[in-house]
Order: sequence, then C-alpha cells, then structure tokens
Amino acid sequence: MFAIIELGGQQFKVEKGTILKVGRLQEKEGSTIEINKVLLLNDNGKITIGTPFINGAFTSAKVLNHEKEAKIRIFKMKAKKRYRRTKGHRQQVTKLVITDVKATGGKAPEQKAAKVAVATKTAPKKQAATKKSPTKKTAAKVTKKTTKKSE
Repeated sequence: MFAIIELGGQQFKVEKGTILKVGRLQEKEGSTIEINKVLLLNDNGKITIGTPFINGAFTSAKVLNHEKEAKIRIFKMKAKKRYRRTKGHRQQVTKLVITDVKATGGKAPEQKAAKVAVATKTAPKKQAATKKSPTKKTAAKVTKKTTKKSE
C-alpha cells in the first residue's frame, strides 16, 4: 500500500518505512505525527483519488531528528567591475520515517474555503465631461496673467 501525501507545500510518494526530509516542523524528536492530507491511495491495486484529499485516509510518521542540509553557496560577480559577493545557506529540515498508511480512521483535513464572487452594485457611468465656461475666479486669473505678459 502506498499513498501520495502533501506536507509543507510538497507532495511525496510514501509507503511504510519510507524516510523523508521535509521542511522544519515544530514537533519534538521521537514524537509521532498524523498526516491527513492524502491525495492518492493505492491499496493493492485499488486506487482512490481525493478531491483534493481523501476523507479518513492518513499516514503516521515518527520524527527522527532535526538537521541542516548541505550548504548552498551563492556567488555573484560582475565582470570588469570588481564586484564579487559570496553567500551561503543551510536549509533546516526534519527527518521523518513513515510508520503506517491507513485508508480509514483519520480526521478530515482542513480545506481552504472556496472564494465566492460577491455581486456588487456598480455605480452608473458618468457622462463624458463637457467644456464648461470659466468661473469668475478663473476668468479673473486668466486675464491678470495675460495683462502682465503684455506690459
């Protein structure tokens, strides 16, 4: 029996005894966790596909340890400009071992609420702007400016 699960935004194909490295989890070493986001389940040829998850299906996993992966080096350089930068990064991961894969008996996974389009009333369109005659204040400013230039 194997399953495809979702954990930490990634998908993994797992069966009993599989060892996984996933993004750092808050669980303590030696504790067991239940992963109920099962996308696909193959039970000796009987395939069940979730929409998006299978209700009741789950996998149990034991946290082996927390560790860091190998260092990744980031090197930036611009030719002929004397610009060189080196950075490094070590991703923190949690090592899990799958202890059990079951088709029933688990909790239903939390699903995000579907976005519902809300109908809103739209304001009536404004009519095209027409040229208005200048008000007294703007007309006075225009005449002052023109008279100053002519002097």
